[in-house]
Amino acid sequence: MTLAHHAQLEPGTRIGGSLVFDLRLSWRGLRINTMCHALCTAQGRASFKSDEESFMHRFDLTQAERVLIRARDFSGLLEAGGNIYYLIKLGAVTGHGLYRMGASMRGETYEAFLATRNVPQSV
Repeated sequence: MTLAHHAQLEPGTRIGGSLVFDLRLSWRGLRINTMCHALCTAQGRASFKSDEESFMHRFDLTQAERVLIRARDFSGLLEAGGNIYYLIKLGAVTGHGLYRMGASMRGETYEAFLATRNVPQSV
């Protein structure tokens, strides 16, 4: 493989089907990302697990944002401005680790997604 295959794209170039997390999305997802950031602490995780609705209420999430969180719709959360690094916190707390999130985002079962990984037993 030559270095040409790893060349950087021009700044601002869009990749078909990709969502670019930019300032616009950052502002749109502020409530989601603030809530997910609170999951970085043991107290935040315990609070979320004990009463998701009250936890979401603390961050003034819209009804649409709450629906996405309840459904564990990670693709929808990305489109709503969720930052993938914060959404991983939500995934971990809800039992949807990175590979389960990946399967969901690709519309695959967890098992089908695992079959596409390069390292067997990499879970």
